[in-house]
Amino acid sequence: VQLQASGGGLVQSGGSLRLSCAVSQSTTIDHYAIGWFRQAPGKEREAVSGIMVSDGRTWYADSVKGRFTISRDRAKQTAYLQMNNVEPEDTAVYYCATGFLAAWQNYSPKDDNNFYWAQGTQVTVSS
Repeated sequence: VQLQASGGGLVQSGGSLRLSCAVSQSTTIDHYAIGWFRQAPGKEREAVSGIMVSDGRTWYADSVKGRFTISRDRAKQTAYLQMNNVEPEDTAVYYCATGFLAAWQNYSPKDDNNFYWAQGTQVTVSS
């Protein structure tokens, strides 16, 4: 399974940014979710948000609820993370991944092998 992430960059506090993640069409992942994790300097990786490819069910970390919105294009096996009202605390390397949606809810770094990963993209929020 190959994933291609895009987006990221530098944004001011209160601004917006959009991340994209496309899963290769050679593999059907209709029963999986696509989403993001992030790792800030000196911290463990944490789950941010995931979305089921088939029915669009979503999961969000409490820290991003009401600010981030995840969506997907089922036919393209692509997910999007719209990040609004970003805060300096959102600064991190963001990793796109695909796996079971339940794995986002109970994620810990020891579960990394349960996902397929894209390369990380840096998001920096300036205050």
